[in-house]
Amino acid sequence: MEHLHQLLEIENSELAKVLRFSLHGLETILDQAQQEYPQDPGIQICDEIRKEILQLLQPPPKVEINSEFKLINLRDAFNTDPELNLYLGNSSLKSQTDADLWNEIQCKLLRLPEDLATSWRQRAGEMARQIGAVENNSHLYQLPFVRDEVIYSGLQGSVTARGLCLSRPAFLNTAIGQNHPTGELNLLAGFIALYTKIIEIEPELHHAFKSVFSFDVVSLHTKPEQKYQYIEALSDRFQRTKKAEENTDLSLIVRAWLDIDEAIHSLVFVPPAERYSWWGKLQQESRRNLKKVVERAIQAGYDIRIKSLSGIYADICAFSKDDLQLDCGGTPGEVLTCLRMYARINQEEIPGRVIFRSSR
Repeated sequence: MEHLHQLLEIENSELAKVLRFSLHGLETILDQAQQEYPQDPGIQICDEIRKEILQLLQPPPKVEINSEFKLINLRDAFNTDPELNLYLGNSSLKSQTDADLWNEIQCKLLRLPEDLATSWRQRAGEMARQIGAVENNSHLYQLPFVRDEVIYSGLQGSVTARGLCLSRPAFLNTAIGQNHPTGELNLLAGFIALYTKIIEIEPELHHAFKSVFSFDVVSLHTKPEQKYQYIEALSDRFQRTKKAEENTDLSLIVRAWLDIDEAIHSLVFVPPAERYSWWGKLQQESRRNLKKVVERAIQAGYDIRIKSLSGIYADICAFSKDDLQLDCGGTPGEVLTCLRMYARINQEEIPGRVIFRSSR
């Protein structure tokens, strides 16, 4: 057990990642086996083994070096802004250090409308300067993607905190990036690499991917087995899309792209990120790729129509199926996010799927 702990705690270790995924898989298999054989004489021991595995997979507790926040004014201002509840729900900040607080706030800003996020980012920078910390881009945590982009700055001075960026070299360093996918598939490969990494560092991510779990929006932090299954399903959809691109039937290619776009849009927050937030714009890149594929099929003579579902839920529910309901975010009775686009391919209707706000 001691050596398992040591390996799991090594940052940026591919071996640690393999071990973590394997343990998630083992725990899921044992859970399913227990349900299949409830009278098995080993059921209690199996319970204890699952508990040990889940304990292994828990992140190490954070140690507070200095219990006095320098950025306490920033924390209090953020926690008491009622406008933020509309986009972030009622979750208060949980960080125990200034560095973690800076990153937690900056990550939450990525879910807000662009103008509100910009305003808060400027306000956070000013509050940091008041306590002797300045923003800088010299120390950024790199997320693999198809382009370079500073997502937010870090801090130096009285508070030291890392920023966050997208990194093409980091993408080319991954197994999927080294395969050199081209065209629209290159962006999909970037999403696979990015999602696999960002899921590990963002505790508030959920998934609503029907092929993994169809009944609810599920936390990837509190349900680690769901994280493993979602990443596997996302990778599987990517491989299917690559395979479909070898086909001459463009209607089959469009169906595959609908599936992978759904997988990408099914990584969500509760409530879902605002459409014109950084997160919303990132995911829209996948949807623009899908529209290019559809346009290619239409020009080749195929009868295809796709539609993103938004607005009042009662107006679009005839075009969707297996939708999910939340009681936070947005406006009651309206769609919060479109997980899967509605499509009509050669007169066959394929329902979309959305998350909507309950009307109560």
